Amino acid sequence: MLYILKIKGTSKIPDFVQIRDSKMSLLAYFRLDQVDRGLIKNHLNNNEKLKNKILEMPFGKIHKFLSNE
Repeated sequence: MLYILKIKGTSKIPDFVQIRDSKMSLLAYFRLDQVDRGLIKNHLNNNEKLKNKILEMPFGKIHKFLSNE
């Protein structure tokens, strides 16, 4: 199980994504405009469903992502 947080940036700070495990430990932190690169760098690259969920979810919400979604 993963938790996805999508954070809206400001004019100087870009939008970011945090991916955390079930204990809320940070697994990945990357810019929203570099989702593919961020997932590959953090060894989460084989999950198209995860990428689609990141792109479609609203800012400021926490989403619980199960691998069978």
